[in-house]
Amino acid sequence: MFAELDATSNFTFLTGASHPEEYVERAALLGLEALAIADVNSVAGVVRAHGAAREIARKVAERERAERDRGPMGPPRPPGVPRPRGSAAILNRPRLLPAARIVCEDGFSVTALPRDRAAWGRLCRLISAGRLRAGKGDCRLQLDDLLEWVQGMELLLHPPETPAGAEILAEREHRGDAGGWQAASRALIAAFPGQVSLVMAPRYEGHDDARLSALARCAARLRVPAVAAASPMMHHGARRKLADVLTAIRTRRRVDDLGRAALANGERRLRSEAEMRRIFRAHPRALDQVREVVGRCRFSLDELRYEYPSEATAEETATERLARLAREGLAWRYPDGAPERVRGLLAHELRLIAKLRYEPYFLTVHDIVAFARAQGILCQGRGSAANSVVCYCLGITSVSPEIGTMVFERFVSEARDEPPDIDVDFEHERREEVIQHIYARYGRHRAGLCATVIHYRGKRAIREVGRAMGLSEDTVSAISSQLWGFFSTSGLEHERLREIGLDPADRRLAQTLALIREIQGFPRHLSQHVGGFVITEGRLDELAPVENATMEERTVIPWDKDDIDTLGILKIDVLALGMLTCIRKAFDLIERHHDTRYSLATLPPEDPATYDMLCRADSLGVFQVESRAQMNFLPRMRPRRFYDLVIQVAIIRPGPIQGDMVHPFIRRRNGQEAGSFPSDALGEVLGKTLGVPLFQEQAMQIAIVGAGFDPSEADRLRRSLATFNKHGNVGEFRARFMRGMRENGYDEAFAARCFSQIEGFGSYGFPESHAASFALLVYASSWLKCHHPGIFACALLNSQPMGFYAPAQIVRDAREHGVEVRPVCINASYWDNVMEPDGRGGLALRLGFRQVRSVAQEESQWIVAARANGYPDVETVWRRAGVMPRTLQKLAEADVFASLGLARREALWAARALDGAVPLPLFAAGFEGETSVEPAVTLPPMSLGEEVVEDYVALRLSLRAHPLALLRHLLTPGMGAGASPGGSGTGGPRGGGRAIPGGMPGAG
Repeated sequence: MFAELDATSNFTFLTGASHPEEYVERAALLGLEALAIADVNSVAGVVRAHGAAREIARKVAERERAERDRGPMGPPRPPGVPRPRGSAAILNRPRLLPAARIVCEDGFSVTALPRDRAAWGRLCRLISAGRLRAGKGDCRLQLDDLLEWVQGMELLLHPPETPAGAEILAEREHRGDAGGWQAASRALIAAFPGQVSLVMAPRYEGHDDARLSALARCAARLRVPAVAAASPMMHHGARRKLADVLTAIRTRRRVDDLGRAALANGERRLRSEAEMRRIFRAHPRALDQVREVVGRCRFSLDELRYEYPSEATAEETATERLARLAREGLAWRYPDGAPERVRGLLAHELRLIAKLRYEPYFLTVHDIVAFARAQGILCQGRGSAANSVVCYCLGITSVSPEIGTMVFERFVSEARDEPPDIDVDFEHERREEVIQHIYARYGRHRAGLCATVIHYRGKRAIREVGRAMGLSEDTVSAISSQLWGFFSTSGLEHERLREIGLDPADRRLAQTLALIREIQGFPRHLSQHVGGFVITEGRLDELAPVENATMEERTVIPWDKDDIDTLGILKIDVLALGMLTCIRKAFDLIERHHDTRYSLATLPPEDPATYDMLCRADSLGVFQVESRAQMNFLPRMRPRRFYDLVIQVAIIRPGPIQGDMVHPFIRRRNGQEAGSFPSDALGEVLGKTLGVPLFQEQAMQIAIVGAGFDPSEADRLRRSLATFNKHGNVGEFRARFMRGMRENGYDEAFAARCFSQIEGFGSYGFPESHAASFALLVYASSWLKCHHPGIFACALLNSQPMGFYAPAQIVRDAREHGVEVRPVCINASYWDNVMEPDGRGGLALRLGFRQVRSVAQEESQWIVAARANGYPDVETVWRRAGVMPRTLQKLAEADVFASLGLARREALWAARALDGAVPLPLFAAGFEGETSVEPAVTLPPMSLGEEVVEDYVALRLSLRAHPLALLRHLLTPGMGAGASPGGSGTGGPRGGGRAIPGGMPGAG
């Protein structure tokens, strides 16, 4: 057994030059029996290596099984013939040894390899201790931390990084003055006898024989065995240039200026046993020690057993509690009695959940949702298991189970053997309350957010590699501006380079572009997931290290969603959705002004007027269907029922569009083309979408029913279809799919068309379960816009920033729907936009102080609190509310004092006359309402054009006129220069104004 015990991957950010998966694949080709990925103070990359090793083992097992079934393929390889490349060249199944290189603050360094599951937990707690006492990305560890936590690990001591190497170290030890490293080493050896070895690694600088001999003598003096390691920074020597670029980025230098920091050659790579025996020919015992270390390290990540948080109570088990809550929810959802089909589905789902022991998962999600509802936070569940009867009864989702046609086993099944997936969207303004509740309920030692790996993509790769290679800022900017022309075909790339004045034949430029391509997909750093929580029954920091995020009060684990999927770990996505904030605020406004309380589940269903509005593409501000592409499709789709909205949400996506699914569906929906099904089995799968696969679930079912995929193959296909999956490759399933369709009697052309459509989901496909949940929000926001346009616009403005449209467009759309919109007023406005009586039995929308640029919420609240019966002038606002003069100037520029009879310039003049803080009462110029005497000034009135310009500067919108109304007489034939600008909104509630000469808006 031979292994590499100290490989550094690119998850030692900006240092390692190879992916963990590349190390594993290379180790298999080189015939290594085991490989340790040991990143600095991190285990972020070990799961990816573990997954790659597992996949190689699966492929090797399949090949061996095939050879057993039909005998070896072809004659044996003659001597001297090169070994085949690719998967057929794999010699073995390398075993991953999880490890980490622990580097203390004083530079003392040890590679730690856990021998068993308990030692893995201690390694995670060791890394957590260092990470939690430092800021994001840092780790602060001392020797005392090692002495506390490294029991049960193989410890590989690294000699200090001295300029002259191990020779100086050996001489110092001989004199007894090796310093702190020797003292720390002896302390570690004394505390953990039999666990410590000294790493002997070549540096490939021409003096390795002397260096290795010095290290062997050092190990003898310390009375520990020496162990051989190549300590690679890359899987192959071809990555040397990229390694230097990463060093230049890390040290913020140019490659030309790296000096000794650059690699001397490309030898710090993964090596075979034969190469290591040649390098260590004088020290064979160090190679034998590798076998002994590997033999003692029996821990595998497969041993990690995730335990769901136990949601049982003293009175009932988790199974009993889930069943009780589901029955109570069934009575709540169906007060007149549930249909027999729904009751049967509920019983079936509960039986399957109990069989797979998933009750704690559903109960955990229910408890989080229950907390949110108790706090008045609107939420909506979605995901593979969210659109089930159980989740509907628990209140996790408001989508009725009768709407969709999903089968529960597609998401929660024995074949998949993985936890279900439920995402819960919360109001984006209040999600933090939910996150902190989770931390408080479960503790930070049991709950943490997943990580998101930030990879090199596009502009970042161009910018950082270009600077490291010494390109000028102008050149980097020019290349970055042509991003979409690069990384496609070389001819197009060369053409674009010439267009921007660059020479494609330039050696430095060509080298830079090659490195930019090579760095694509490399991890840059870890960030926090948008809301994926891992919650455990035991200590989370014994499952994975926990570290601080950049955001305060957030802690994360170093693995992303793909990693925890690989390990089968539960994740609950606690996500933020702006439209939920808007809908909740709209419901509150309806209750306040119309005394009617709505929820997502109690909105009037299948409202014809709402569908009529959508058929007209009147969907500005409506969730998911407000884009121009969706607006263009709505009149063609003409939705008349809820499931039409489910299709509408899913069909305008890159996947269905690239798979050529949109036009066939419309033709079949309009009766222009008949939907055909080559078999009854596929007809059951595609019947609801007229024979066109629109959802990811349908793609999986086509593979199972049509091509004979088994559940494990279908699951791998599903993973390759996952949105934004960076490593998935749906194309690798083509041969298997085509063969299966052919064996089941399907036409070759039909099979190719089906797979082409499935491939479209690799870009961006939508699951039916997500589409159904989103469709409910589409209907809710559409119903609000249709029946309460003013309230919807008010809630939309109060929920900004969100959506496609700016406040000016939202206000214009509301006025086109007959809503009276009133300006921001010092005596009538609040921080939020509000609805107020319009004097005619209806409601008008009053804009709030939040629309004014650079005005803080706290200051506006002081203005409202001190308003009493109203402010008579600008100075009184200053005295009563105690706001800064600068804030009053911003308010004056927004014309909020118009109701006091003050024009914009007059109010601004008065605001600028104020100086400093609010005066003490005894030193004020007079009593309230009296101002200091000042000579009267006459300020020229502003033109309409000037007013509109200043409105947009201060408020980002104007109620006076549309900017183009000022130019309409120039754009409309027959209108003279003296014609009134007119137009929508002209002569608003604050009066009109004169047209400026030439019709152009003047400066404010």
